[in-house]
Amino acid sequence: MDWVSDHWLDAVGWGGSVLLVYSLLQSRVLRLRWLNLAACVLLVVFNAAIQVWPMVAMNVALSLINLWYIVRLTRQRHDESAFTVIEVGPGDAYLAHVLQVHGGDIARFQSDFDASTLVGSRCFLVQHGDETAGVVVLRVVGDEARVVLDHVTPRFRDFSPGEFVWRRSGLLRSAGVSRVVTHPGTLDPYYDHVGFRREGDAYVLEL
Repeated sequence: MDWVSDHWLDAVGWGGSVLLVYSLLQSRVLRLRWLNLAACVLLVVFNAAIQVWPMVAMNVALSLINLWYIVRLTRQRHDESAFTVIEVGPGDAYLAHVLQVHGGDIARFQSDFDASTLVGSRCFLVQHGDETAGVVVLRVVGDEARVVLDHVTPRFRDFSPGEFVWRRSGLLRSAGVSRVVTHPGTLDPYYDHVGFRREGDAYVLEL
């Protein structure tokens, strides 16, 4: 039984350590916090079992810090005061910089996006403080806006910043838009939660 207990403790200790290191490799801030919390809880159990109380205290403190950030980030997910939508021109230098920096990531999710064809588009940056959380590019045809790009930067991938463009529909109504259609082949359930309805292989929002 002692042999089993020792191996069980070793598994908990190693598991907590590996999970702690893995959590620090995450770019998604909310996922990082959840994984880090799980690692700290395992290390609390491990260090309490071997009676290393300073490490217990440290991991309890880290667990509480992670919980505080998780609650804060979860509350901000749909909080309009936490995100700012800024409309920029298709030739805006900062927009070009964002699209270049995240070009590889954008290509993973939407390989047919071409940043050189933005002329005539309406472009929106979704900001969280001084960080860019998302980019939305629309092509307006009559009273319909077609989604050319709805991209979330890796750090905010647990959020849905594009929703603030849709929710602040005055931005689109001012251009005479009454209907938004996502890119063909879009299969993201987040659209269901922000007022879109499924129509064929896309989602549609009536403003």
